[in-house]
Amino acid sequence: HLKRCSWTHPPGNEIYRSKETNIEVAMFEVDGKKEEEYTQNICYIAKLFLEHKTLSFNTHPFLFYILCEVTPKGCVMVGYFSKEKYSEYNYNLACICTLPCHQKKGFGKFLISMSYELSKIEGRSGSPETPISDLGQQAYNSYWRAKIIEVLSERLEPVTINELCKITSMTQKNVIETLKALDILQYDNREGHHIAIPESIIKRYKEKKARLEANKDRVYVRPCDPRKLRWYPFHAREINKRERKKGEQG
Repeated sequence: HLKRCSWTHPPGNEIYRSKETNIEVAMFEVDGKKEEEYTQNICYIAKLFLEHKTLSFNTHPFLFYILCEVTPKGCVMVGYFSKEKYSEYNYNLACICTLPCHQKKGFGKFLISMSYELSKIEGRSGSPETPISDLGQQAYNSYWRAKIIEVLSERLEPVTINELCKITSMTQKNVIETLKALDILQYDNREGHHIAIPESIIKRYKEKKARLEANKDRVYVRPCDPRKLRWYPFHAREINKRERKKGEQG
């Protein structure tokens, strides 16, 4: 395969690149309709590691986001997620997979954070497609908790659930479930429901974050930085294409 294939990166548009702790990563968007064979092969690879995954030969309705490690020989895939081009239920992720040899490096949380940054650009809340695997649920629970604590630790004034949804692009259901899991959604007869986060939770979050940043020998990728993301929603691109065609015909 290496003798016949001259590709050094996935066959799509590069939408993100970042130098992280001991590693450089890049993200590529691949259209399942334009690159049918490539995206079908990606699904086959994911099936090797995801027991619950159902194979579909029709990749046309999906966009694939391929996360790669940048090496001197090219961009090497470490994981990916896919999402529907048009989701009836506002799902922002259909399938996610980090290759086993690249786990415990932050790639999974990076992929999840990327899916939410895309939702922010689209101007809507999103959630992963259900049902979700046990491992997937654990990864999302960890991401949701960290994200909620991060937002609350940076806010001096009280914040509402709707504001949390807007800031994080998480659905109201996921926000409420996470607040309950953290045991910080309180209720009293005078104020009703309100969010009250103990300093101990914020302290543990900051200490863990500091430990990760202090370990310079570990390969670790931080969540997606929106300042480095270059992406436009698929439906907006399709509208622009139709408008250009009308202009050319007119």
